[in-house]
Amino acid sequence: MRTLIAPLILALTALPVAALALTPSERAPSGDTAAALTITQAGESTILSLKQLEQLDLYDVDMHHPEGLKGEFTGVLVNDLVDAHGLDEATRIRLVAADDYTTFLTPAEREEKQYLLVTRFEGEPIPLDKQGPLMLVVPADAEAVRTGALPMTKWIWSVIEIRAR
Repeated sequence: MRTLIAPLILALTALPVAALALTPSERAPSGDTAAALTITQAGESTILSLKQLEQLDLYDVDMHHPEGLKGEFTGVLVNDLVDAHGLDEATRIRLVAADDYTTFLTPAEREEKQYLLVTRFEGEPIPLDKQGPLMLVVPADAEAVRTGALPMTKWIWSVIEIRAR
């Protein structure tokens, strides 16, 4: 019996993990006009509200976040935000959290995977004490990051600024 279990376990762990799919959201854009994100490029800053961010196409993904949240995440694609604000020529963008943690995304990275700037969890804006107002997630990597197979370096929460270089 043992000789059958080991190959079965090996076969199951070798199966590819299905990437989580983003689906177009049916949610109406937020009406919240409070400042949520600063975009800085060439010394100029633009402050966007949740209402302004959510004028872009919204997407949903049902997933388990590596830091514990499990449910529906709604947001905008980083590439859509970059295109809408003329940042597509930047050699990289830097996402900055409220605690100054940062992560960088190059155009090649943004083309390789879909990065979702989450504006809501379970349909509600994300409060500051729950890793809000915005967070960056990589749905295709969710399971691999949760299991430790991939690092969490591109996942960032409490995002307050995007800087283009």
